Amino acid sequence: MTLDRRAFLNACSCAGIASPLLPGILYTLAAQAQDAGAGSETKPPELAKITPEMLDQAAELAGVGPFTAEQKKMMLEGVNDQRDAYAAIRALKIGNNVQPAFVFHPGKAPGPNDRTADQRPGRLSESLGGNIAYSSVEDLAFASVTELAPLVRAQKITSLALTQMYIDRLKRYDAKLHFVITLTEDRAMAQARAADAEIAAGKYRGPLHGIPWGAKDLLAVKGYPTTWGAGGFEHQSFDEDATVVQRLDAAGAVLIAKFTLGALAMGDKWFGGRTRNPWNPEQGSSGSSAGSASAVAAGCVGFALGSETLGSISSPSTRCGCSGLRPSFGMVPRTGAMALSWTMDKLGPLCRSVDDCALVLETIAGPDGKDLSAAAIGFEWDEALDWKKLRVGYLKSEFDPRPPLKLTQAPPGESAEDKKKREDANTEMQAAHARRDYDRRYELAALDKLRAMGVNLTPVELPRLPWDAMVPLLTAEAAAAFDDLTMSGRDRLLTGQGIEDWPNAFRVARFYPAVEYIQANRARTLAIRQIAALFEQVDVIVTPSTEAQLIATNLTGNPAVIVPNGLRGPDAPKPPLIDDGDHDDIGGPGTPVSITFLGGLYQDAKVAGFARAYQQATGFDRLHPKL
Repeated sequence: MTLDRRAFLNACSCAGIASPLLPGILYTLAAQAQDAGAGSETKPPELAKITPEMLDQAAELAGVGPFTAEQKKMMLEGVNDQRDAYAAIRALKIGNNVQPAFVFHPGKAPGPNDRTADQRPGRLSESLGGNIAYSSVEDLAFASVTELAPLVRAQKITSLALTQMYIDRLKRYDAKLHFVITLTEDRAMAQARAADAEIAAGKYRGPLHGIPWGAKDLLAVKGYPTTWGAGGFEHQSFDEDATVVQRLDAAGAVLIAKFTLGALAMGDKWFGGRTRNPWNPEQGSSGSSAGSASAVAAGCVGFALGSETLGSISSPSTRCGCSGLRPSFGMVPRTGAMALSWTMDKLGPLCRSVDDCALVLETIAGPDGKDLSAAAIGFEWDEALDWKKLRVGYLKSEFDPRPPLKLTQAPPGESAEDKKKREDANTEMQAAHARRDYDRRYELAALDKLRAMGVNLTPVELPRLPWDAMVPLLTAEAAAAFDDLTMSGRDRLLTGQGIEDWPNAFRVARFYPAVEYIQANRARTLAIRQIAALFEQVDVIVTPSTEAQLIATNLTGNPAVIVPNGLRGPDAPKPPLIDDGDHDDIGGPGTPVSITFLGGLYQDAKVAGFARAYQQATGFDRLHPKL
């Protein structure tokens, strides 16, 4: 049989094939398979590169577009890479008994252990820090919650005074750091006055009572805009507070600001500019919990909430020198938060210490009966945890020396333009290699410190799986979450319009086949099983805050605690002139580094307890930028 292209496409259309699967590629596969079959029964078809014409045909069949020539040019690399990822998943040869890594709960009703948004947490730690010396309220700017809470409870300082001090600092430093989208000043002053009155009357709610905090502006707060950091959403508002906001209100915490995030939770660029790193304001704060990390690090708020889908708590905590706790998936309900990826989004605290993170997580954890993914489990902080009994592993290959750098060599007949591109790429590779080698000394020092603490470290490795090939799950869900932006053309209002930005990523994701989405989720099930098996061998894993574990554990939903691990010295490699926002190790002299501790699913308190022990032994959380 000979294949006719037009007849083939018409047949697809008549057959109702209106999925995002590329019809041009269907035809190419069929034609090449026919050619291959003529001479061999086993030769697999070679896939032709996807062309702009194929995108046009596929867009028409899928009912999207039309796309401009520039948009298609940006899409081609992503669509071809996305298709290459299918092969990595298919190579796993997943058996029929492996289910996808998602569960649908239609009409799920709250269970007996579910807590409602206005309930106080069952138990808050009362063992707080000792007295802190200060001569003015400004001296408390960098104090931890565990230091502030006893002062507020004893009425040595008022919530109103703290609130006014932090609001003044936000106003003072916002021009330099660009971390505030909306000040909630009226709400905050009312809450602070109420907290002081309650405490004076002996009605103390717990360690967060009267403590000022800030919310990443993807959390709904009634009466104020919730912008998601994105152009076109500047005036968006909702009529109900997010569950976590309600819970912090119930604990007596004082919301003073809604902080910046990269547009639709990507990076640190938002519709008002770019949020800056307090240690080096020439650079971004990383993202997407950009404002939350920057404000905490700058001593402009007691604590903050952020979110992570693929690095958005870890990265800004690393860049800004905060303590971040990314909870297990499902530990904290996301009701009232912007959805980016329903199977990966997580809400968590960014604070000045692990102790503070634990106090906040204990307050916001537990299902609310609305978020179908929220687990019927809370966070139970145990300060008496005997961390010396924990089995501790470390990702050996991530601490090992890197292999020698192989620079790209000049091909025959290289043009002057291509030569410059190659040389520029080699220069960047050399710089990145030097930065990584420099930071490795801090990571090795962390292992030495742990051994000095009496920790027996067991070498472990992540399962060998095609982790990168599962990442399109995120963009597919994100494209669905923001379907209207692509279909209406409102994606042009977003700040970023480059090849790595959401508008292009959403368009590329339209061509991710439903079958491949499900196959990648089944591969994710294998990943969850294998990571769970790893945590049967150890309780905690120590790792650099690098991409390998970051992708893996966000896909599997495991918790992570990120803590400061010192400051780079004056001999550190100088930062690049341009911060592309893609790397957290470019700070240069005098900027923070971090170390990460991973735990088993819902073992958040255990991994936080171990991270707390390391933090108390090192004291790096006491380092602050000089603004």
